[in-house]
Amino acid sequence: MTLKLAIWDMDGTIVDSREVISTAMARAFEAVGLIPPSYDETRQIVGLGLEEACRRLAPERTSEETLAHLVEAYKEAFVLRRTEPDFKEPLYDGALETLERLANDNWLIAMATGKSRRGIDAVFAMHPLAQFFDTIHCADDGPGKPHPAMCLEAMKKMGAAPDESLMIGDAIFDIQMGRAAGVHTIGVSWGFGQRHELEASGAHELVDTYTELDLALDRFAKKNQ
Repeated sequence: MTLKLAIWDMDGTIVDSREVISTAMARAFEAVGLIPPSYDETRQIVGLGLEEACRRLAPERTSEETLAHLVEAYKEAFVLRRTEPDFKEPLYDGALETLERLANDNWLIAMATGKSRRGIDAVFAMHPLAQFFDTIHCADDGPGKPHPAMCLEAMKKMGAAPDESLMIGDAIFDIQMGRAAGVHTIGVSWGFGQRHELEASGAHELVDTYTELDLALDRFAKKNQ
């Protein structure tokens, strides 16, 4: 029987985490005495592991000790932001419905995210998402994006071949990871990555709404019947 495996990114694809990530990063830089990056600078590192993301954002001569402090400051700022009364991290419109539809249509569903397990659990505590994922692979498990490890592990766990699998994500690192793993890639334009960046990174398809994503998923399923 032909399988259908959808591997999902989380931040910027399912959950709108743009504000919390940019705010936490700015506060972390301030906490260690560095000039905070702009939102545009921050959005371009989302998807990487936290240490690599901070390294890319920090000034060139930042010491390893300061980088370590920056990583910890980000973790603290992120957790604190979640406790503030005006905090919001909503699902994108259509995300829950699409996941429900895939589950009902016998898709296998995996997650490949730069979040930690702690971060994933926090999202699951806010939104009814945990039930949909058959396997979860994150920054705590090994090489991060754009290394193909998370996609390869998801396929191995689910017993799916590359031609039975696809990667859905909003960042160039999602597309690069999926391409490196040999799977079909769908870039979504509503998160951190811009459309032209996703196209340049080699996305097989680009979608602007969850309605368009549903159609792309249906085409993939029909092709693999």
